[in-house]
Amino acid sequence: MTSEAWQLVGFTVRMAVISTLLMLPFGLAIAWGLARWRGRGRVLAETVVMMPLVLPPVVTGLILLALFGRHGPIGRWLHTQFGMDVVFTWRAVVAALVVMSLPLFVRAAQTAFEEVDPLCEQMARTQGAREWQVFLFVTLPLARRGIVAGLLLAFARALGEFGATIMVAGNISGQTTTMSVAIYQAVQLGQDGHAWMLAGVSAAIAFGAVWGSGLLLRRHKA
Repeated sequence: MTSEAWQLVGFTVRMAVISTLLMLPFGLAIAWGLARWRGRGRVLAETVVMMPLVLPPVVTGLILLALFGRHGPIGRWLHTQFGMDVVFTWRAVVAALVVMSLPLFVRAAQTAFEEVDPLCEQMARTQGAREWQVFLFVTLPLARRGIVAGLLLAFARALGEFGATIMVAGNISGQTTTMSVAIYQAVQLGQDGHAWMLAGVSAAIAFGAVWGSGLLLRRHKA
């Protein structure tokens, strides 16, 4: 592999790791809320969270472009308050990866939370534990395998993201180009060998993440 290829791999993995870590607190809150919600509107909320899985990725990218562009509500506020641009920067890559991988994590974490025995949580409450203590020291440890499995799935999804990323971040060499975008560009330029090499690396990393996720989920069910 050339130094340029290693740079692409390193950038993509770095963006996937950052997006996964940024997604974690929000994903945990959403998953826990959906797992404990028993009232009306739960199905609607679950549907909204899962929409990025069924929408064409370019549509999700278009929505992000409208939100984070300089004329969008979030983009305008960030530029005015902090002088920060998102669109066509590495931040746009992270934003796209967070949105596209969040549903997979929420689904896995929600299932893990739902499988936690309520009696264990209730016993902690009867011992005087507060809700945040119950969550941190009872619910979270019991659901940890499902949560970690969800993180691995989200990471694998982030590695392969293409449509939303190219819409909101573009293809700026050395700044926003991920492996998926580079593979597409290489095919367009007739550089099939380069494309297959990047595809192999991407597939190997994703395989490892999905395989690890599967092992954790099987142990969790056992």
